[in-house]
Amino acid sequence: MPTAAPDFSSAPIGLSDIPGHVEACLEGFFDEQAAAVAEIGAPVAESVDLLRAYVLGGGKRIRPTYAWAGFGAVGGWKDGEYNPDAVLRAVSSLEFIQACALIHDDYIDSSDTRRGNPTIHRIAEGQHRADGWAGSSEHFGASLSILIGDLAMVWADDMFHGSGVPEEARARAFSPWRGMRTEVIGGQILDITNEASGSESLERAQKVNRFKTAAYTIERPLHIGAALAGGSEEQIDALRAYGHDIGIAFQLRDDLLGVFGDPAVTGKPAGDDLREGKRTVLVAKALERADAAGDTATALFIRQGVGTVTAPDDIARLAEAIRSTGAEDDVEALIGELTKQGLDRLGQASFVPGAVEALEALALKATARRV
Repeated sequence: MPTAAPDFSSAPIGLSDIPGHVEACLEGFFDEQAAAVAEIGAPVAESVDLLRAYVLGGGKRIRPTYAWAGFGAVGGWKDGEYNPDAVLRAVSSLEFIQACALIHDDYIDSSDTRRGNPTIHRIAEGQHRADGWAGSSEHFGASLSILIGDLAMVWADDMFHGSGVPEEARARAFSPWRGMRTEVIGGQILDITNEASGSESLERAQKVNRFKTAAYTIERPLHIGAALAGGSEEQIDALRAYGHDIGIAFQLRDDLLGVFGDPAVTGKPAGDDLREGKRTVLVAKALERADAAGDTATALFIRQGVGTVTAPDDIARLAEAIRSTGAEDDVEALIGELTKQGLDRLGQASFVPGAVEALEALALKATARRV
């Protein structure tokens, strides 16, 4: 009897339910590590408690959702070949990559909060100070956050390779898995170099968007999911092209939130990107527009303000100066263009019924205006 053609809706877990299942999967992984961690010593267990609270303390689980979508889009659920729990563990491991990136990013940016809660380095710094320990509290907080972030990266590997997905499937996904880790760290290096050098290059700002966020948020998770399922080269190319465009649009939306966003939405203080000196596409566009208009006063105000403002009123004035150039509208237009282009990419290959519609819905949710 012929096997029924695969359908996206045949997945054992729907996309809207993936975040909750990922949460449970991550909780289970932490529980599995508890005995080995406790044996090393109480300070390690306490540090893992910080990581656990960080990983389980919020987040939209975008990366596992896209990896699950990539797996299903190329027909991964046909014939019941793969254990859904194993695939779920494999895609859930992406949250540890995210945790590593964010914990290190928080320290690099001297951020006090993440998702409305204190950052890891600030918690550790505060504990050191409260206990009256020797040495610098700031240095201790920095050191512990680096090591906890490193542990998250190690555990991403452990969870992925120990997921129970067949070895041949993991071998197919190894190239994008390896590429993703290099890209996100490389993107962070580009980012801090752009900040330190005061780069005004639009091209370099776009590269940061590509490698620091877009690749490991959407493009590579889709690639990993499709590779695990044995997707064709044509399917993977189309998914990656879609992920490239939607991922950059997602980051551009985040750039706007970083300047104009409501802290209740972002979980960070208003204008934090301006305080941190982020050399985003938004800032590059604002300077480009101010220079082209001969508005030297606004251009100078922006150049002198990015990375130096600290007071809320000064941050608000700087944000308004950027808005006055029209750069915000430029970025909004670019988000729209990239979203349309990304959706069009899905027509470059054939996917199981329902997959394109699901990916369209994910794209619109990722890039929607939230300011």
